Amino acid sequence: MERIQVDILGLSTSPSSGGAYALILKEVNGLRRLPIIIGAFEAQSIALEMEGIKPPRPLTHDLLKNVMESLGASLSDVYISELKDGTFYAKLNLDSQEVDSRPSDAIALAVRYGAPIYVADKVMDEAGFVPDSEDAEKPATPNLAESEQEQAQEPEKPKIRLSRLEQLQQQLVEAVAKEEYEKAAKIRDEILKLQARNS
Repeated sequence: MERIQVDILGLSTSPSSGGAYALILKEVNGLRRLPIIIGAFEAQSIALEMEGIKPPRPLTHDLLKNVMESLGASLSDVYISELKDGTFYAKLNLDSQEVDSRPSDAIALAVRYGAPIYVADKVMDEAGFVPDSEDAEKPATPNLAESEQEQAQEPEKPKIRLSRLEQLQQQLVEAVAKEEYEKAAKIRDEILKLQARNS
C-alpha cells in the first residue's frame, strides 16, 4: 500500500467544539488535506512541542520518549494506516517493530522525534479533501471576522450544481475553516457512508 508523507498544517478549536481540536495534515507533494479530530490533551502536547515550549515536568509523550530512549528504541516514522467506522488507526515504527497507536499520540511523538508522518493512500482517498484554490492560499485557521468581510466584498459567483459528495466535501472545508469541528466530524462520517455505498 502506498504511503503519502504529510506535514502538520494547523491545529485549532472553537468554544462550541466541546473540547475537541482539529489537526489538519497536508500532503507534502500535493494539495490534499486530512482533518483528524483529537482530544485537548493531545492537542496541547503537540502544540507545546511545535512551539518549542518545555513544561517544567515531562508530559506523558515526553515521558514515553524518555522511556523509549532509555531502552534504546528509536522512532523512525509514524503511519496513519486505516480508517474504520470513522476512527483513524496509526502505527509507530520503532526500529524494526510496529506498535499500534492512536494518531494523536503517534503525531505527538513524531513532533518530539522530528520523525516523518505518513498516511495510507486509501485513508487519504477516503477522508482527505482538496481545498478551494482560494482557501489553499489562506492559513488553516483564518480570522473569522476577516473572512466574513472578504465574503461581503466578493461579487456573487455563479452557482454550479454539485453532486451530493462534492456538496459534503465543500461543507467539510467550510466547517473546518469556521472551526466547527463537531459539525466537521459528522460531515466526514456522512462522506464515508456515501463513499461506502458508491463503492
